[in-house]
Amino acid sequence: MDTQILTGKEVAKSIRKELKGRIATLKERGVTPGLAAVLVGDDPASATYVRGKVAACDKLGLYSRVIKKDVSLSQDELVDIVRSLNEDPQIHGILVQSPVPPQIDEHAVTVTILPEKDVDGFHPYNVGMMLIGRGDLLPCTPHGILRLMEFYEIDPAGQEVVIVGRSSIVGKPLAAMLLRKGPMGNATVTVAHSRTANLAEITCRADILVAAIGKPEVIKADMVKEGAVVIDVGVNRVEDSSNEKGYRLVGDVEVAGCMGKAAKITPVPGGVGPMTIAMLMANTVTAAERAIK
Repeated sequence: MDTQILTGKEVAKSIRKELKGRIATLKERGVTPGLAAVLVGDDPASATYVRGKVAACDKLGLYSRVIKKDVSLSQDELVDIVRSLNEDPQIHGILVQSPVPPQIDEHAVTVTILPEKDVDGFHPYNVGMMLIGRGDLLPCTPHGILRLMEFYEIDPAGQEVVIVGRSSIVGKPLAAMLLRKGPMGNATVTVAHSRTANLAEITCRADILVAAIGKPEVIKADMVKEGAVVIDVGVNRVEDSSNEKGYRLVGDVEVAGCMGKAAKITPVPGGVGPMTIAMLMANTVTAAERAIK
């Protein structure tokens, strides 16, 4: 079997093309969608992610602002920053880059962001709207996975989907989206996790297997059903002395072993990652459109 590679870069490119027309319409009305990213501390991975988001804004002609603060920033100070961004008409989307230092309650910061500026889709109001099928600011990675599947004509309706990972960022919201009545929904969904017994028995049932557990190459070929679609959400650094950086990036799936067994699979990097940023841009544009209505 020839395994098809599901390239997120190609799908993200099509989404950016779609967004450019919407952005042009907004600018004709005197509005440039604006995204603010708050970065607390000096975590290298977080800094890389924020740079990627700023670059994506620049490519589309969006306004972006990065607010970088020392790791000693207090909870009250961070809340004050978020409140000021809530009131800033130039900013339509706000994100506080995870992880935050231990002295900060991330949930308390999330609920401070106005729901209409919550472009990560994590505010309880937006989560609730997603669960009843009425939300339009959806969590970026799960929404990106659905757009990736839609682009490659992978219809989950009636399919058995197994999601390995129960985080509030990927696993749980993706399960809710796939269960909805309507396009890119109507799936039969099982959510497994690190405490699941007989994990391989469950993953081998999956027509569509989503790995989002955050452990390098934990899903082996013998855990994948012949002809399945495999969506690898994980991005893990593993030591590699042959690489000049001293490490390489791998997903949660042992891709090499799945080639020739899975019908379709996403690579790492270049699979789900570009989709997450593309959907963040889409949410920012949607928030700007809602603001002028």
